[in-house]
Amino acid sequence: MTSIDLDHMTAIIQREIDALKQLSETAKPSRAPVMLDQQSVGRLSRMDAMQQQSMELATEERRQQRLLALTAALRRIEAGDYGFCLKCDGDIASGRLAVDPAVTLCIDCA
Repeated sequence: MTSIDLDHMTAIIQREIDALKQLSETAKPSRAPVMLDQQSVGRLSRMDAMQQQSMELATEERRQQRLLALTAALRRIEAGDYGFCLKCDGDIASGRLAVDPAVTLCIDCA
């Protein structure tokens, strides 16, 4: 990969990292514990709120995993290892990297 490609990929990865961090911050209130006040909120409404909280916690977990993968991709760019398969050390197709810049395996090893 050329330096221009790496600069472009770094920018794409950084934009995705920034977007994920912004989403995480925006959704923080929906991950807060659900209040046990059944006086003002009915049992079914509280159950619905708990389910919503659970789904948001799972979404946040996936966000954090993606952030780790993107951060690892940035480290590979800095180390000069970006674009190479971690299993066979062959080149990862640029089209594959364009679809998912954090991918670590070539199509044959995946």
